[in-house]
Order: sequence, then structure tokens, then C-alpha cells
Amino acid sequence: MIVSGDRGYYDRVRAASGPDAEGIEFPSYVAERKFTLIGTEMRIGRQSASRGIYPEIDLTGPPTDPGISRLHAVLIARHGGWAVLDPGSANGTQVNGTEIQENEEVPLREGDRINVGAWTVITLCRG
Repeated sequence: MIVSGDRGYYDRVRAASGPDAEGIEFPSYVAERKFTLIGTEMRIGRQSASRGIYPEIDLTGPPTDPGISRLHAVLIARHGGWAVLDPGSANGTQVNGTEIQENEEVPLREGDRINVGAWTVITLCRG
């Protein structure tokens, strides 16, 4: 899977958030990061040593997307593929532009885009 920045998503989030989002700027550079999906479950979020949270997909940064919760979403291996679940993040999770319900598993296919935070996009891909 590939993690990067999504300017279009950021623009939509900022427009919907109104004045609360004024202090959040889209970063000038977001390095593309790759993660290998292994095991039966992979947590997505930001590391917090004080809370004992060490997600397998650590999106701490740089740059740090301020809209990502410490435990934002979970990828779960299902039937030879993966599903995503939002366990109750502060800002929600979208799959292909549609907000997913809290604690509801959404099956994923190759090429699906998971948006979290203010600008982060996770694209499911092989290899």
C-alpha cells in the first residue's frame, strides 16, 4: 500500500470544516511511503509512547497530518483480501470518497483509496 498526500481531499475537508480548518495548511511536500500488508491486522494512526500506541502503519510524519487520530483505522485480513474499520476516530475515514460508519468493516479492492486526517490518502496496491 502507498501513503501520500491528496490535495483534492484536503480542499474538500477544509471547505467543509470552515473556520476551524484555517490554521491547517497543505504541506509543500509529502513523501510517498510504502507499507507491506502482513499478518491479520494492521493499525493506522500516530505513535504515542505515553499512551502505548504503536500502529503498524505509523503516520506520525513528517509532515504530521493533524487530523489523524492515534488509532485512526484498522486494516483487517479477510478472505484473501483486506477490509478497513474505523474504531471511532475523531475525524472519520473515507473509502473512495464515501464516509464509512464507525465499527463497520468495509471490504477493499486493489486501487481503493482510504482518506484519513486532513490530507492523507492510502492506496491499496499489490507489490
